[in-house]
Amino acid sequence: MNRREARKIALQVLFQMTLSKTDRETAVAAVMESGEPLDPFVDQLLDKVLENQKEIDDQISKYLKNWSLSRIGNIDKTILRLAVCEMLYFGEIPATVSINEAVELCRLFSDEQSRIFVNGVLSSIAKNQIENGKQD
Repeated sequence: MNRREARKIALQVLFQMTLSKTDRETAVAAVMESGEPLDPFVDQLLDKVLENQKEIDDQISKYLKNWSLSRIGNIDKTILRLAVCEMLYFGEIPATVSINEAVELCRLFSDEQSRIFVNGVLSSIAKNQIENGKQD
């Protein structure tokens, strides 16, 4: 499984957990086909997002202009969380890759306005990380 597909599965699991207030195991079972094993990258993404959701949400909230996190649709919020998680906790993944992958997820699961919004928020976070020497 490539990383793009892994991100898509992680998004679906996190969205399922948010939407139906279900536990991780149930959400994974609902998303994965016929007991297929979970890719290690999916597992890492889920671990980091769930362990650090407050910090991730705080980071997103800093860059919202005239918005609050609670106003963002669940799918867009989940896409943002995945991308910010990568930017904060997966140093080997360049921010530009995380942003591009988030935009691709928006193309699949959201709309053009959301794509623009998500791109803007993530670009602002990446710019701040570069200015503070946290990202290449």
